[in-house]
Amino acid sequence: MLAACLSRAPRVLARLAPAAAARMPGLQRGLATPADEEMGTTDKRESMHFDLLVVGAGPSGLAAAIRFKQLCKEKGEDLSVCVIEKGAEVGAHILSGNVLQPTALDELLPGWREDADCPIHRQPATASRFYYLTRRAALRLPNPPQMGHKGNYVISLSEAVRWLGRKAEELGVEVFPGFAGARVVYDAAGGVHGVQTNDFGVGKDGRRKESFQLGMALTARATLLAEGCRGSLSQRVMKRYGLRDKAGAQPQTYALGLKEVWEVAPEKHKPGLVVHTVGWPLPWNVYGGSFIYHMADRRVALGLVVALDYADPYLSPYQEFQQWKRHPMVARLLEGGQCLQYGARSLNEGGWQSIPVLAFPGGALVGDAAGFLNVPKIKGTHTAMKSGMLAAEAAFNAITSQPAGRPADLSAYESSLRSSWVETELYRERNIRPSFGLAAGLYGGMAYSALDAYLLKGPLQPRWTFRHRYADHEKLRPAAEFAPREYPKPDGVTTFDLSTSLFRSQTNHEHDQPSHLHLLNPKIPEALNLPVYDGPEARYCPAGVYEYVTGEDGKRHLQVNAQNCLHCKACDIKDPSQNTRWTVPEGGGGPEYSMM
Repeated sequence: MLAACLSRAPRVLARLAPAAAARMPGLQRGLATPADEEMGTTDKRESMHFDLLVVGAGPSGLAAAIRFKQLCKEKGEDLSVCVIEKGAEVGAHILSGNVLQPTALDELLPGWREDADCPIHRQPATASRFYYLTRRAALRLPNPPQMGHKGNYVISLSEAVRWLGRKAEELGVEVFPGFAGARVVYDAAGGVHGVQTNDFGVGKDGRRKESFQLGMALTARATLLAEGCRGSLSQRVMKRYGLRDKAGAQPQTYALGLKEVWEVAPEKHKPGLVVHTVGWPLPWNVYGGSFIYHMADRRVALGLVVALDYADPYLSPYQEFQQWKRHPMVARLLEGGQCLQYGARSLNEGGWQSIPVLAFPGGALVGDAAGFLNVPKIKGTHTAMKSGMLAAEAAFNAITSQPAGRPADLSAYESSLRSSWVETELYRERNIRPSFGLAAGLYGGMAYSALDAYLLKGPLQPRWTFRHRYADHEKLRPAAEFAPREYPKPDGVTTFDLSTSLFRSQTNHEHDQPSHLHLLNPKIPEALNLPVYDGPEARYCPAGVYEYVTGEDGKRHLQVNAQNCLHCKACDIKDPSQNTRWTVPEGGGGPEYSMM
């Protein structure tokens, strides 16, 4: 899939504009000048103009595109919508341990249950269990009220997103997979005017190869950034416009989710069963937990989520995940089964108090780009989709009522989301996640969560709001304060080495291209990360991207294996010196998830 995408990229870029123009009467084309771009070459690059541009074909981005086109049909407007996606195909970079709450989907596409092609309704959630794990035992606990799953569905989000992509195209949305938004395009007044896609055919040495093709400047009256967690363009826009400061937002906090999909023995498959656990193997002062979701067709999605505010630089989320699978409850389930796919991604855990200002001149943040995950519910797809729908409504109203020569003012999106059920849901749960950061760790957090869930309701709902006081990278402590962790070797049956897991993710990047992982100062890893933290990037990365190797001088040097990258963004989040910047590679590179 990736090879095909890369081989056709120059031809697609050359034909993209005229093909789209033929399908969209009135589509404007032109040449972008260097003044339009945040950065880039001095070459003239081709430009395409749309009414609405969406960066990212995930749940929020596709929900936005669909809702915008629905409004066009309802109001008799002929407006153009483009969605670009960095994955080789829609859904290729989508990973979620997903039990879908269909609230937003019911609002967006009310007849989805009658659609025979829809993969979502294949497996309703049938039962829910919650356990506290010790090394050998599993103590069943009452289900927290937030984890009720009646009316929900156990799904593959990558499959669901592919279906949403088809629905968007049926409405006339232009969906372009394999094209990554590399830079923000600004207009003369400083508003967002669109994005520039990555150039193709640049070698590792920075020189143009024979296959070189300039990326395009995709401009729009309104641009929605739906890149997902820690999107590179979203980070730049938040910084440029001070969106976190304007909101008085607390630091965003993150977790790393590691996931496998297995085909299990028929007698062990319990369709629709939803299992969550806390406890072993994670230490008491590390927030996290696991999930086991019985999907349709004998498939089981299972994984471990580890908060990235942990202090011990020797902790390896990947190895903790492999360790968790050794628990008797999990090992019995997997015995006789086969692992089909592996992946990892980061997720926002800051909740209500970490949400930035959502609108900026010319556009807005939607979905995980802003951070709408309901952490105690362990669900964010429904809130992400609703945010996209509300942003689309604000964009439609702005485009059809505001002067054409100015950046669209989407400030109405902020107020509509703040008065929606998304705000109500996240505000109610705002204290659960930060309570685990208190002195008592897991046990104190569980005690407060029970108090909050069962007693502090209605008129007793607390007026206080716990704070996220530190960014995740600030919580990492020097290696001298900890002992190295010894993890058991994989058995190749239930537990696996990293190279085997990476093969199952099908991640791949064109080798001869500039690294999309930038070290702002190449000397810092060996001057700080290695001597102070003993090279934590070699452990917090779940893909073996960062590796310390011994050189001819006898010293250890950091080697960056960018071709292994799963696009999880953990390096951008957890680097103790914030010296690493994750950016997009050539479009189409990365994992190729099909059932995640």
